[in-house]
Amino acid sequence: HAGWGIRRKSNHFKAYEEVAKRFGKLLGMDPWLINPLFTRCGQVDFSEAQGLEGLRSHVDALLGKIRRKYKEYGINEKPFVVVKADHGTGGLGVLTVRDAKDIDAMSPAVRERMSTVQAGQPVSEVIIQEGVLTNERINAAVAEPVVYMMDRYVVGGFYRVHAQRGTDENLNLPGAGFVPLAFEQSAILPQPGAKPGASAPNRFYMYGVIGRLAMLAAAYELEATDPDAEVYE
Repeated sequence: HAGWGIRRKSNHFKAYEEVAKRFGKLLGMDPWLINPLFTRCGQVDFSEAQGLEGLRSHVDALLGKIRRKYKEYGINEKPFVVVKADHGTGGLGVLTVRDAKDIDAMSPAVRERMSTVQAGQPVSEVIIQEGVLTNERINAAVAEPVVYMMDRYVVGGFYRVHAQRGTDENLNLPGAGFVPLAFEQSAILPQPGAKPGASAPNRFYMYGVIGRLAMLAAAYELEATDPDAEVYE
């Protein structure tokens, strides 16, 4: 039940949402800062253009929530969401949406691309996630971090880099390159005695924290969805 063929992204992000809330409460911070908003929409058939009205409604509602968060934090960017097949991986069944009207304007080619994932599995359920701009660059190309975990330990990672994609687009597509993450080489540490916020942020450490929270969420998710779970009385 741990493979993406039957696993659901919405189950993982529901578990991660709970972990982020607990972590945020522990530190006295808004969990939204580490947990983008999301919702799930079922009964969608892209190939037959069925269920798109419900999808449009979900997209519009989520964009409204994001706008309110942007206003709260003074973020001067146009919000967007990413619609993904709730199962499967490999960058298939992914669509960036900036306005709910984009759902109505989908071309037959886009609907066909969204209708299946690996091995031709049909898409009938999607997850709609708040989009987060990919602001890092490697040699002027957009780059996003990927963290590798073993057990509860961060063991490394890499940047996925794509020179032909924008800051609000999926990078997990043909043409992407990979650059090692410099966890060991990072010498950015808080300076003893310095005022809070004076030290440069160590983003590699922050990536590791998010990775560990996600691993904890995955453990909760797999426990909750285990078809052979033992029952203790």
